[in-house]
Amino acid sequence: MIAVPMFDAEFLKRLEYLSLLSKQAFNGKLLAQRRSKRIGSGIEFADHRDYLYGDDLRYLDWNVFARHGDLLLKRFQEEEDLHVYLLLDASASMDTGEPNKFRFARQIAAALAYIALADMDRVSVVAYDHKIVNTLPLMRGKNNVLRLLEFLESLSAGGEGTDLKAVVDDFSRRASKRGLALVISDLYDQEGFQAGIDRLRHQRFDPHVIQVQSPQEVSPPWLGDIELVDAETGRRSNRTITQEARQRYLDRFALFNESVEKYCHSYGLSHARATSDVPFDAVLLKMMRTANFTQ
Repeated sequence: MIAVPMFDAEFLKRLEYLSLLSKQAFNGKLLAQRRSKRIGSGIEFADHRDYLYGDDLRYLDWNVFARHGDLLLKRFQEEEDLHVYLLLDASASMDTGEPNKFRFARQIAAALAYIALADMDRVSVVAYDHKIVNTLPLMRGKNNVLRLLEFLESLSAGGEGTDLKAVVDDFSRRASKRGLALVISDLYDQEGFQAGIDRLRHQRFDPHVIQVQSPQEVSPPWLGDIELVDAETGRRSNRTITQEARQRYLDRFALFNESVEKYCHSYGLSHARATSDVPFDAVLLKMMRTANFTQ
């Protein structure tokens, strides 16, 4: 069987289409996120502060001085580049499902990164399992698209487990600036996915959650005697899957998804969930339509 390229010419055409739609819908910002602002010498007025000896007299508010005799300096907002960090789960549990979850997650990452690069935002990709396994440093501009796709193509999933909290501790020390942190993962974290997202929030990143699942996880087709193998620990167990056992799994799976939704809602975090049999661009279009990534 001939392997279908992950990033072919048709894929790039679909990326460009998504980018154009994003610009039309959100005025060029990555899925409606505003670039961060700091006080500087921009053009949008922010506030006043008291004049200090040596300050530039050009920024004195002469209208206030004429009315009240107060020497106040005008301060303005200055836009900074938006920093977009894609935290891509590359643990062994992602290398499962048909279609493969990790392939699908990399396509989602490529689409989000492409939109950000087209918006002239700064983009970095961090692949992780229980630790950071590979990093594409911050880059800017569409001329880096080939570099982005080659990096994503080169990644493989594996590792001994998932520990987003430990990864975020390392990542936050490396990150030059705070920004958007888009977590693309199945959220099957032995330590609990919440701890890692909490750490992102506490480190003043703006986290967003993209939950990836396979059709087989959503609706397992198996019945009868089977051997189950844990994708990350390798632990094996022989089970007889009855209709009752399958229903218990479905109930627990629904509770897990509900816990993700409740957690994200409680902290005002955007959350999208998709199965790997859905075209990647359909997922992005749905996110745009529902404004999942607006705050």
